[in-house]
Amino acid sequence: MSVWMTEEVMRWTLRFCSRTSQMMQRGALATTSLRDTAHIWGTRQNQTCLHMGPVRSVRFYSQGTVRTEDLEEKKLVADSPLHDKSHSVVSASGERQMRSPFLDHLQRCGSPSDVLDLTCQYAPTVRQVSNCLNQMWNSTKKMTDEQRRCELQLMFEHPEFDTLLQKAMKDVGHMRSEDVAYTLLSMVNMGVPQSSRVVQTFLRACQEKLNGFDEKSLSILASCLEHMESSPNVSALKEGMRQVVEARLPRIKNVMALQTMMRMLGKDAPLYLKRKLERKALSMTDQFSLPNTQHMISTMATMGFYSKPLLDICSQKIIENIHGIPFNRLFAVLLSCRDLHYRNLDLLTGISDYVTSMLDIWTNKQMLLFLSVFENLAFCPAPLMEAFVERVIARPDDLTLKDLHCVLKVYSSLNYDLQQHRQQFLDSLTQVLESYLPKMSEFKLLKAVFHLCVLGHFPPAPLEQLLQNSKMEQFNATPPKFLLSQNRMFQTVDLCLRLDRPPLPRPLTVPPSLLGDPTPYSSLVKQSLSHALQSVLEDQTDTMLQETVTVENFYFIDAVITKPLSNQTSVTEVSGISEREALSPAESSQRIAVICPPNSGFCYSTSNPRGSLAVMLRHLKILGYNPVLVSEQELESVSEEKRTEFLRGLIFPEHHRSDTQPQMEQLQS
Repeated sequence: MSVWMTEEVMRWTLRFCSRTSQMMQRGALATTSLRDTAHIWGTRQNQTCLHMGPVRSVRFYSQGTVRTEDLEEKKLVADSPLHDKSHSVVSASGERQMRSPFLDHLQRCGSPSDVLDLTCQYAPTVRQVSNCLNQMWNSTKKMTDEQRRCELQLMFEHPEFDTLLQKAMKDVGHMRSEDVAYTLLSMVNMGVPQSSRVVQTFLRACQEKLNGFDEKSLSILASCLEHMESSPNVSALKEGMRQVVEARLPRIKNVMALQTMMRMLGKDAPLYLKRKLERKALSMTDQFSLPNTQHMISTMATMGFYSKPLLDICSQKIIENIHGIPFNRLFAVLLSCRDLHYRNLDLLTGISDYVTSMLDIWTNKQMLLFLSVFENLAFCPAPLMEAFVERVIARPDDLTLKDLHCVLKVYSSLNYDLQQHRQQFLDSLTQVLESYLPKMSEFKLLKAVFHLCVLGHFPPAPLEQLLQNSKMEQFNATPPKFLLSQNRMFQTVDLCLRLDRPPLPRPLTVPPSLLGDPTPYSSLVKQSLSHALQSVLEDQTDTMLQETVTVENFYFIDAVITKPLSNQTSVTEVSGISEREALSPAESSQRIAVICPPNSGFCYSTSNPRGSLAVMLRHLKILGYNPVLVSEQELESVSEEKRTEFLRGLIFPEHHRSDTQPQMEQLQS
């Protein structure tokens, strides 16, 4: 079986204040130039890219970060060269002999220092050098972060560590392919500098032996290379592995090995090879376990490769077994879906319902992580949002400042209808916000007030603190990369104060200096919409069409249709009012604002407008417009004739044929 390496990578900084003279002497040995041994790796096999460029020599002792991996415990132990359930080995002649006492002692070592102490008593063989380094890494995986940090520091300071690495470098030419891969993996995971002579020597050895690597050895090497920093030898080895994987792809039989190699190839793999990997994975779907399906989705995200057939198969497997998936893996699936821009309604609904059922067990942080990624996917999980509203109302003080910002962002962006809980929920959030006001930065306060304005809630205290004269200079000094976002938020707050007219203790306005460039967002005329509207209005002589209209120097409207009120004539005739005494033009006509937002303006699989679009609709109604939403999908998915009929029904509902209503509902769904 192949070793599965998870994505998560944790780093610990090891800093040393001093070294003994003995350690410095050993370090000098480790920094000997590679030119003395370069001839050892001078051959090149077919389909193997061996890079022989200069490598900067460094000490073995780690002076940077230590990379750690969250390995799957059972599989690593089972697949490691040290793992042996029997107490005997078979000799070359076929006779069963007792295993070396060294391996028995090695398995009982609980830390890297224990292993190094053992090497002082026994001289490890070539095979045992790999066993030692593998056991050193395995022994740290169950430690706490602080314990691991201390143990690795002791390991680097141990006088035998350099000796062991020197022996590994000397014996690498005689190691089996699997041992070379395991040794390199262990060294990199323990933080041996990747630019050091020993790591670079093993990279070259892998290039030398690459054609002899079996499926298991390739998988181990791929796990190692996936997280290594770019260097000439790493790049050459990856290119060699790409050629080997492509040649051996039909013979790969293990799902985890395939996934590991896919991850190693990553985004740089050519499209034709990604297609080959996709076909291979689809041919193995009957072997997919539940963890395989989760890892396959994250693997595709790592490769930047969208395969809907493969994603749909994995999603169905997850939906069927969702109650057996822990929090972290379920969250990782959603993150991968976000990165791939993949949205499966059944999968998102199933996950949100499951998370809602776990509300009493999981923390606010866990719930908000799910809500945040749902918001990124533009999916509104109504049951989960309703349940979390009740939790916030019951225990608002449990929210941290970070939690508060997340709640405001999610609920304002998804435009969730709070119904009867609206005032109580917003008051609870305001209470928490006011308690954090002394601690908040100006930009964080602006974001909080912006989200509250989007929700149509205007608490006086945060608004007054935001718009204090003393804050203006700090906002004017905002770095350019944040300036556009800041200006858009201030423009929205300004519009909300002017149009919503909230009842505040004293009038508040946004200074013009914070509104930025008044040039509104604009867009080109959508030809399909324009042609359809002209067809709708061609026989309406008393109706006027204006295209690309800007309102309040902020909101862009695709088209404004002005038509007389349907009851104007009858009212004038019945009451005997002359035309001069009739209603004013503004009162006697109806303005229809036709808006064609992108699909991202709506919550996924609904016609519910999201944050900024919802505010725009609210303000247009205040300004006397009747907004009509037409999504891009509704325009592009039907013929021109049906498009015209659909728009006629929206603009002139009094003349709308009843047989077009089912079509409208189908388009909106």
